[in-house]
Amino acid sequence: MTNKKIIVFSGAGISAESGLGTFRDNGGLWEKFNIEEVATPEAWKKNPKMVTEFYNMRRKQCYESEPNAAHFAIAKLQVKYDVEVITQNIDDLHERGGSKNVIHLHGEINKVKSSGPNAENKYFIQKNWEVKIGDKCADGFQMRPHVVWFGEAVPMIDQAISRINSADIVIVVGTSLNVYPAAGILNYAPHNAEYYLIDPSEVSVPDYFNVIRSSATKGVPELVEKLMIER
Repeated sequence: MTNKKIIVFSGAGISAESGLGTFRDNGGLWEKFNIEEVATPEAWKKNPKMVTEFYNMRRKQCYESEPNAAHFAIAKLQVKYDVEVITQNIDDLHERGGSKNVIHLHGEINKVKSSGPNAENKYFIQKNWEVKIGDKCADGFQMRPHVVWFGEAVPMIDQAISRINSADIVIVVGTSLNVYPAAGILNYAPHNAEYYLIDPSEVSVPDYFNVIRSSATKGVPELVEKLMIER
């Protein structure tokens, strides 16, 4: 096993090929919902029932989806490299695909936490896709999704920055790089690292990126095979 470190930075595009709706593309999830009504602290205060039902739908969709060839290929890299995944996705497809070290910048849909004021670091696995109004944590507050809503801090950002600091290879897949502060972590990767972008869309990246204009399920396995042979 080489001592080289690979950071995979993933976004909604990799999960889209498993049938999960994306946020920003045409036909994406946010075209059907107003962000302010389902994904902000203000929305929760105004209509917790609507927000709960929205995330129930997303959780059910996630539980019914399966990892795809890109998820499995990323996990395969662990045989030869020190691999960490930093994802903007709230699904658990990377883990189910075999990746052992995953940082979720925006939370995890399969976890819930108290909506109370002192519950930021206490969350619980939600095995059933449905959370109901009236389902409360031990502190007496309604359960809410363990996700980072628009306008909330991103608690895992510092950990992600510390990980990407030591990357030898950075693979970016399935993200528009338009969501901040998440996209900003790439600025903390070493200048002498190897950079790859895998995306079928026109994503703006610096010239030092090796751009693979392909879907995740095609481009990621091909790059992984190359990295497994060459090193």
